[in-house]
Amino acid sequence: MGNSLIYSRLYGWYEINRRILPWRETEDAYCIWLSEVILQQTRVMQGMEYYLRFIARWPKVEDLASSDEAQVLREWQGLGYYSRARNLHKAAQMVVAKGWAPFPTRFEDIRSLPGIGDYTAGAIASFAYNQPYPAIDGNVYRVIARLLDIDEPFDSSAGKKLFHRHIDFLLDRDHPRLFNSAIMEFGALQCTPQLGDACTNCPLQEFCLGYAHHTAGLLPVRKPRPQLRDRWFTYHIYLCGDQTLIQRREAKDIWYHLYEFPCEEQPDKPQDGTFPLTHILSHQRIHARYAIHKVSELPAIEGAVAISWADLDKYALSRLTLRVLDTLRGKE
Repeated sequence: MGNSLIYSRLYGWYEINRRILPWRETEDAYCIWLSEVILQQTRVMQGMEYYLRFIARWPKVEDLASSDEAQVLREWQGLGYYSRARNLHKAAQMVVAKGWAPFPTRFEDIRSLPGIGDYTAGAIASFAYNQPYPAIDGNVYRVIARLLDIDEPFDSSAGKKLFHRHIDFLLDRDHPRLFNSAIMEFGALQCTPQLGDACTNCPLQEFCLGYAHHTAGLLPVRKPRPQLRDRWFTYHIYLCGDQTLIQRREAKDIWYHLYEFPCEEQPDKPQDGTFPLTHILSHQRIHARYAIHKVSELPAIEGAVAISWADLDKYALSRLTLRVLDTLRGKE
């Protein structure tokens, strides 16, 4: 495979089709890091709003490091996978504590930050400093799987090593920033999960083994998904005038350090009543119901704090709690 011709075709496509995104128009490693963390498990258009809000509130890593975790979680609300936000805050504090501000420049130092794996470290090193490291996201896995007709699950240990070898070989070491940007965009816009007619007009068609072997639509391959674990929650919503109770989740479990109404979890599926809300997480399926208690005095519940109903929006709430609120407000 002639890499130089692939580069020429890929870069020509990118020049015409690339989206103008704020994190692409900067070489500020802090901004690039923020965008990479936010865009994990998040669509670009949804992530854009959060990126712009984070940059406006914390324009430098020192600003983010000096903030409170609760503030970061509140700004993150709605994105899910809240460990990303907690690691973001910890990493900012580590950068400042080690004297690496505005951001570390060595791949090894970037990789050592909480929440940063090989892909994110490679993305930051290449996009910010033009260092020759591959940036491998789901879009890149898909392009490489089809280009080389690889049916090894890309999310297995063996698959990750295999893909990394191929991507490392394909990487344009003279222009890593351009290469990584172009191949990621190519996977996002051209070589998409649902191919449709994309193969017909693909500039890399003549190099694509998946196209030649009629397997492109079957790739990439994932490991079998784990079976979801079912859990049953009952939220108790206490109303006393304009006051209610919320509590912060402290157990190392889902939604750690987020707030919710006092919650009771049943060990097994209860025989009585229904659970009108189902919330799917990566490995769990949460079934939720809520009980409204109008009381003359708020009960004393360990860990719960009384707040005004109007102040709920000031707290970082779990996505399921927000759904409960939406349901209640829809009935008002």
